[in-house]
Amino acid sequence: MSDERAREYQLFKRREKAVKGGARLPTEEELLRGMSFFRDDLTSDMREYGDRLARRLRKRQRVDLQPIVSCLEELTVEQSLGSLRALEDALDHIPDLPGIPVRAAHLRCLLYRAGFGDANAVAAIAGEMAILAMKDARTTHKPRMLWCALAWSAYSRDIDEQQRDGRYRGYVKGLEFQHELRSYSYLFRTAILQAKPEEEAAQPAPKEAAPDVEIDIDEPTGSPAAPEGQVVILKEVGNPTASQGKEVVKEFKQITGRPLPLPVTPDLAAVRAILVDEFPYAALLVDQLLKGLVGRQHLSIRPTILLGPPGCGKSRFARRLAEELGAPYELIPCGGMSDSVLGGTARRWSSGEPSLPMLAVRRHECAGPVIILDEIEKVGTSRHNGNAHDVLLGLFEPETSSRWHDPYIQASCDLSNVTWLMTANEVEPIPSALRDRCRVLRFPEPGPEHLATLAVRIMERLYADRGHDPRWATPLEGFELAAMASCWSGGSIRRLERIIEQLVEVREHERPLQ
Repeated sequence: MSDERAREYQLFKRREKAVKGGARLPTEEELLRGMSFFRDDLTSDMREYGDRLARRLRKRQRVDLQPIVSCLEELTVEQSLGSLRALEDALDHIPDLPGIPVRAAHLRCLLYRAGFGDANAVAAIAGEMAILAMKDARTTHKPRMLWCALAWSAYSRDIDEQQRDGRYRGYVKGLEFQHELRSYSYLFRTAILQAKPEEEAAQPAPKEAAPDVEIDIDEPTGSPAAPEGQVVILKEVGNPTASQGKEVVKEFKQITGRPLPLPVTPDLAAVRAILVDEFPYAALLVDQLLKGLVGRQHLSIRPTILLGPPGCGKSRFARRLAEELGAPYELIPCGGMSDSVLGGTARRWSSGEPSLPMLAVRRHECAGPVIILDEIEKVGTSRHNGNAHDVLLGLFEPETSSRWHDPYIQASCDLSNVTWLMTANEVEPIPSALRDRCRVLRFPEPGPEHLATLAVRIMERLYADRGHDPRWATPLEGFELAAMASCWSGGSIRRLERIIEQLVEVREHERPLQ
């Protein structure tokens, strides 16, 4: 990363921190470039934007602006698609004049409607991102906006198809919506970065087949080697002519015989900066995990167990690591897992299903997804229907994972590029044979010196989760921090969360009704 790009990145993160803390409202371009909404909440951004713009327009004392002011005031009370469309209708009757941001307000409404799952708005936002991508192409910036635009465009098609099929559930907020966009963004990003048009152009055109030569389509002719950075996970489905086999062929049609991309290693300095800022007490652990990626073109992390006491943030860290590395991931709780379903179930049973890693590969169309096994030590030890620990022994060995036989697909699958991250409160219940195949890293506990940083983030998240007005989450006073320090001297973040919950209750009890 150049010095100029590093400065821009740091400035963006500082502005985003102020946005999440409620100190400033993000601009429309910042939202397009991936910045969070005000207080990290869509409805809070709508309320704050409506309040600020209404006050700004009221000062002009123009009669023709009164319908817009009324719609903005309504937006502070009711955050819905109806109130957004009413505002857009009012904006249509006002020209874009100096000091009256009609164009920006229309774009803001599109961003809000996209957050509510409006397929047309999502497609329009994809177009706005494409314009930014062309603007970036004239600079030294990387083409991040290009694959973001493609991701939003593909997601708009998904929403449209779900609506036509009657499968759409309405407003999908939070991780699910973001997870879909990240998956699409990852696929387009990988395809763009791995494309080699110069080499393809240099290759001679394929020769045409001689006339009157019959080709037996059932005769295997050998599949070409996968391009660099891609892997053919599944070459063919076993026993495809049986009744169940035909269904399996349909299920895996999208990835059978097709090279799938490996996750590209991102800018590790940027990843480290974000993770250390969020987990300041785990800086050494971040360095341990990232140093193995230095010089690698594609993501490759050996099976790793994050060992630490309950409540220290292991699961959240594993998820955030996968997100910042730009890799698609699945988080699987292991509590109560008492059989070998992780390795798949034979198709002859009514409950037959593919192995967990193959489900992840198919879902994300990626050759190297990250699978996070949460609390791995809680896997049941009974072997009545198999055992998950035994399944993992084979999946963690490159020799066997590269030829993994999925009982549902009835064929060998190359799962050697899957990244396995695990969390554990204690290591003793994990079989020694499995521990020998993993790297065990101790996850540190936060200390009292991290109280101020952690408390602010927890406070903001708690107010947003409860649906309160985020403006109530005023900065912590010195006496409040002192009170928390007397009750929490480090250790479990869950305990700190409970303390802050009590603080919020006290604040709300003492706060007069507005």
